[in-house]
Amino acid sequence: MSELESAPRWMRDGFTLSCAHADANVDAVHRWLSEESYWARGIPRDVVEKSIAHSIPFTLYAADEFAGFARVTTDHATVAYLGDVFVLPPYRGLGLSKWMVECVLSHPELQGLRRFLLATSDAHGLYAQYGFTPMKAPEKWMEIHVPDAYTAKE
Repeated sequence: MSELESAPRWMRDGFTLSCAHADANVDAVHRWLSEESYWARGIPRDVVEKSIAHSIPFTLYAADEFAGFARVTTDHATVAYLGDVFVLPPYRGLGLSKWMVECVLSHPELQGLRRFLLATSDAHGLYAQYGFTPMKAPEKWMEIHVPDAYTAKE
């Protein structure tokens, strides 16, 4: 069975959300992340391509037109990170972000995890509806954060 046949896929009101890597529109994802996102502005296309290849992609289509995206980076056993979530402006206000989060959380390979993480500057209310909370012990967490990783000059 091919990946296209076995990857989870959801359908609703003329929209399709696919986890098949072959359905991920790398060019459209790159264009939006590099030009519109606040977290990945300037990200190189090859980095987007690699990030999708090593994640579970959730690509949203309205008929055959790209409408949004999310991806989950995970070990499929204990932890997952939800990132790069967006719906293109013409499709906002239709409940698609909520539907995407519901589909992400129902994905068969993302069940029974000890921790599901995400970072957001502006969508706390959306994610709180699905059980995401501020970290219980943020003082335990550390990070290496390079905010200009995609724009720094060599």
